[in-house]
Amino acid sequence: MQIPVIICDDSNLARKQMARSLPEDWDIEVIFANNGEDGMDKIHQHKPTILFLDLNMPVLDGYGVLERLKTENIPVTTIVVSGDIQAEAHARVKALGALDFIKKPIDKNKLQELLNKHGITEPSKLEALAPEVEELLDPETRDILQEITNVAIGQAGSLLASVLKVFVKLPIPNVNLLEVSELSMALHSVESSDSTSGVCQGFISGGVAGEALLILNDSSFVDIARLLNYNKKIDDGVELELLMDISNILIGSVLKGLSEQLDLNFSQGHPVVLGQHCNVSDLIYSNSTHWKKSLTVEISYGIEDYDIHCDLLLLITEDSIPTLKNKLNFLFDV
Repeated sequence: MQIPVIICDDSNLARKQMARSLPEDWDIEVIFANNGEDGMDKIHQHKPTILFLDLNMPVLDGYGVLERLKTENIPVTTIVVSGDIQAEAHARVKALGALDFIKKPIDKNKLQELLNKHGITEPSKLEALAPEVEELLDPETRDILQEITNVAIGQAGSLLASVLKVFVKLPIPNVNLLEVSELSMALHSVESSDSTSGVCQGFISGGVAGEALLILNDSSFVDIARLLNYNKKIDDGVELELLMDISNILIGSVLKGLSEQLDLNFSQGHPVVLGQHCNVSDLIYSNSTHWKKSLTVEISYGIEDYDIHCDLLLLITEDSIPTLKNKLNFLFDV
């Protein structure tokens, strides 16, 4: 039986070049996909063992495909084939689960060297290279965490609405297991060009530890100051004060809501300023030593009729996950 191999690229020429470069002795079925969305459909349909993936594509790009593969726990060995040779691109695709990276235009000899490097010398060895399904965050655990977070953010939103006398648009929380290099990509509501300021605060209780990270778009400060009746000139000092006010409200109330449901009493550390007026990627990467792989809960808040946007990330350490799952099993009988 032939092993399915998918080549996902929006260029017909690139797809054909990639297919011609594959080892001639492979007994495989080559399947073409012309964008990331098409690629995901064919991955679900054919369940390939290996995927050759372009990065820059319409509809859904290669980063989006890698994120979907990771979120859906799809075990497919992925080699990125792209003209983007930036070191940052290499690091990001590796963090998202790609096996390796090879640049365009494809060179048959270099491809063979890469395949030899990873031991992919014959089709029978492809299956052994498929990544293991991530068991730390199963669908049931994600569903429970999302539901209890929904309750907690409702309490936090109510408090924020009361303080600011506004209507808070409550989000649907995103729960994922992420590497530090993926955090900025997880912040869907923050445009890469936006200037942001951030603060983090550690928390710990009963074998569960992590940090709460609040990122506020700098464009929000004018409206926040008006709603809190700040009459001072808005400078860096006032913005820092406002950032701390919002973080105290949201971080404190979300952790309180979670602790009540989980029967945990979180102790909170002192808030630490991560930076002011930074691109969100710079804000995260300049502090990347703080975090490694973590269970990440993203909560994006907005205020109706005001230009106020902030993201709250709960970064729970990887070694806390088994304890947290045991707690959930006990409390929610799963």
